[in-house]
Amino acid sequence: MKKMNYRKIANILSWVLHPFLQPIYLMAVLLTMTTFALYSMQVKFYLMWVVALYAIIIPFLMLGVLRSLGRISDFKVDNRHERWLPLLIGTICYVLCAVTFAKIPSAIFLRKFMVAAACCEAMCLVVSLRWKISLHLTGMGAVVAMLVVMNIIGVGNMLVPLMVAILCAGALASARLYLGCHNGAQVLAGFCGGFAVTVLAVLFL
Repeated sequence: MKKMNYRKIANILSWVLHPFLQPIYLMAVLLTMTTFALYSMQVKFYLMWVVALYAIIIPFLMLGVLRSLGRISDFKVDNRHERWLPLLIGTICYVLCAVTFAKIPSAIFLRKFMVAAACCEAMCLVVSLRWKISLHLTGMGAVVAMLVVMNIIGVGNMLVPLMVAILCAGALASARLYLGCHNGAQVLAGFCGGFAVTVLAVLFL
């Protein structure tokens, strides 16, 4: 019974902290706890809609198309050999999102956020050609990196969200290991890779 409960909790964590949803959580923090909170509700809704469109809706619909065409065996895309096409689509979606945000002069940091996400997807795509890396932890590494950068440059006080993100990253890593989806090296590489790529992208792109 306990084993089943642990597995259920691990599955719930994997879905609640799914890479599709992580950008939405971070955007919610950005639009409520930073200088971006000064935007009108109309602008906030527009920004959230754009992120939801490119981070969730289009990628999910494309997964459905790939599934129907037999290019992927399931929506989890746990098979490393099936990942390159979904990751390519994800990279393109984040680039388009960054282009959309670039049209808003005051949203330069949000554009950097999407560029960093695109770089993380591209990194996972390249790595996945030879080795399996944790996409969940890559996303969490990126989230933690964004919060650290925001705290340093003074966009907002990100201490509490940062602590929550680190705890979530630890819980998610444990869940992925418990479910047998990854080994320790894949989880660690995902987090460190997402963190490093995001920091470099925000600082230099």
